[in-house]
Amino acid sequence: MRQDVVRNYEEAKKLYQQHGIDVDQVLDELEQIKVSIHCWQGDDVKGFLFQERELSGGISVTGEYPGAARTPQQLRADLEKALSLIPGSHKVSLHAIYADTEEAVDLDQLEPKHFQPWVDWAKEQGVGLDFNPTCFSHDKSKDGFTLSHSDPQIRQFWIDHCKASRRIGAYFGEQLGQTCVTNIWVPDGYKDNPIDRMAPRQRLKDALDEIFAEEINPKWNLDAVESKLFGIGSEAYVVGSHEFYMGYGMKNNKLICLDAGHFHPTESIAGKLSSLALFTEGLLLHVSRPMRWDSDHVVIMDDELIEITRELVRHNLIDQTHIGLDFFDASINRIAAWVIGTRNTIKALLRAKLEPVALLKQAELEGDYTTRLALTEEFKSYPFGAIWDYYCERTGVPVREEWLAEVKSYEQEVLIKR
Repeated sequence: MRQDVVRNYEEAKKLYQQHGIDVDQVLDELEQIKVSIHCWQGDDVKGFLFQERELSGGISVTGEYPGAARTPQQLRADLEKALSLIPGSHKVSLHAIYADTEEAVDLDQLEPKHFQPWVDWAKEQGVGLDFNPTCFSHDKSKDGFTLSHSDPQIRQFWIDHCKASRRIGAYFGEQLGQTCVTNIWVPDGYKDNPIDRMAPRQRLKDALDEIFAEEINPKWNLDAVESKLFGIGSEAYVVGSHEFYMGYGMKNNKLICLDAGHFHPTESIAGKLSSLALFTEGLLLHVSRPMRWDSDHVVIMDDELIEITRELVRHNLIDQTHIGLDFFDASINRIAAWVIGTRNTIKALLRAKLEPVALLKQAELEGDYTTRLALTEEFKSYPFGAIWDYYCERTGVPVREEWLAEVKSYEQEVLIKR
């Protein structure tokens, strides 16, 4: 182990220990946190089932950086490179369109066998898998409606797809020994002001009831539902609003997914965590970075991310929260995007764990707001970077920006030759 990294770590550790923070224990706890890394950053959300179809559902990916994965083998190789540069052991989140099969199959007919290469790979890599039905980029979603569609036949297609997705998720969980989170998001909504807001929501509720009617062991699969404020083509009205899914999730014991980019531009999801945690079985986060709209920029360690991770740590919510990423950028190296976003998420969790939470809570309880503000501000300049460097070193991944050289080398040797 590098002596300069160890030396800086030991000195930084002394400062934190003055406030009762056991840094070694913090790193042990950090290493147990799994972040679900989204596969769709690696290929611009195209998938492999219908690569000729245009991206739809209010989703847009911009940029033409070379090297996007175009086969399952390429995508898995790129994920392996990214995982080798990220500290800890994590999960990979798949969408249904990432089936690895030679068989011509539509979404409603998908089975676990169509993802067997992913399961075999996950076993080799020691990672878990999460899953998402793909309710977009399909002929039966062209008019912007899926589970709330007014046509019973089209609606049934999407219901059957979501049922199949839950079975696939359960297979992932059982095979890998790690609970799979299967998250349902649909783009349903109107571009302009609707007359009837109730009927589509009634159809969505009934569809979800049918999807979840099949009992699946929660040890292997947990269900989540994800809201959105608006999207391209659904600017005026989204069927699956936050209020809809918050009510449905609470009533039906489903995970409520909060995506950082699915709310008003100035609205933070951090403040919602402590409220929802009191009334739900658990939460799913999609950590993203909206810029004026749900643009899914690569996650940086900004105020929003720091506040989200602080809430998780300060209220002991990590064990009941599934942390996933959701961004896609085709204007930069896609592997670098994974590494930057995931490392920042873990780094923010570390920073939150290195705050004197008990001391701050006690000061607040006693009305000592001076101490609360003073310590909160002083800890912003504490040397958590030295702790982060040591964590990377001890988990066998590059320290600081050293990972970038590996990504650049992989780009020259692999990506630009595609």
